Amino acid sequence: MEKIADIKAKLQALQPEEIKAFITEYEADERGGVVSIVNSAQKKLDAYEKELNRMEQMKFFEKKYAEYSYICGIDEVGRGPLAGPVVTAAVILPKDCNLLYINDSKKLSEKKREELYDQIMETAVAVGIGYNSPERIDEINILQATYEAMREAVSKLSVTPDLLLNDAVTIPGVEIKQVPIIKGDAKSISIAAASIVAKVTRDRLMVEYDEIFPEYGFASNKGYGAQMHIDAIKKYGPTPIHRRSFIKNFM
Repeated sequence: MEKIADIKAKLQALQPEEIKAFITEYEADERGGVVSIVNSAQKKLDAYEKELNRMEQMKFFEKKYAEYSYICGIDEVGRGPLAGPVVTAAVILPKDCNLLYINDSKKLSEKKREELYDQIMETAVAVGIGYNSPERIDEINILQATYEAMREAVSKLSVTPDLLLNDAVTIPGVEIKQVPIIKGDAKSISIAAASIVAKVTRDRLMVEYDEIFPEYGFASNKGYGAQMHIDAIKKYGPTPIHRRSFIKNFM
């Protein structure tokens, strides 16, 4: 008779799509340890099927506009911080994309974002990233700077999209058909993928800035208005990456 420890090890080595067959194989085994393992397997299967269903819902807009060959999701990160650039991403995923756990980047842990970033960059048909500096943000305001960065992200794609799915906005100066979607990073796999790429890109950049300006806590606050950050501005003054129009009340 197969040892319980071996059955447990077998479950741990399975891919999610293999769990159903595992349950069928061992559900008649009445040993308490095996019953517990089968119950654990069922919970994993239920969670996997729930995620499959969620991801199908995340593909609603991609399926609605399936007649378009290259659907591009666009999102931004960094409109609110006191320091650092605004970063945008444009992502074209393949039609048969089967990545799981993609979601609004704010709903994911840092570890999960990093994992998904690598998967997206490996799987995507094309990825473009746009930036706009604190100086430019001060010059033309954050909204216009974000639009510029979005146009840059689209221009850097190696494949020209024929439809843009945007998180809430319509980008001026772009001739490609656009569909703005309120809270799109939680409703569209393409926009969510863009939000992850933009977030990871900007966070990594702010960690690098933390090494140059360690007093401001950029590695932890990413340039947002945490109390430690505000106190550092008052004590040390602004850095070259601070947005002067955002920090005038703290100067």
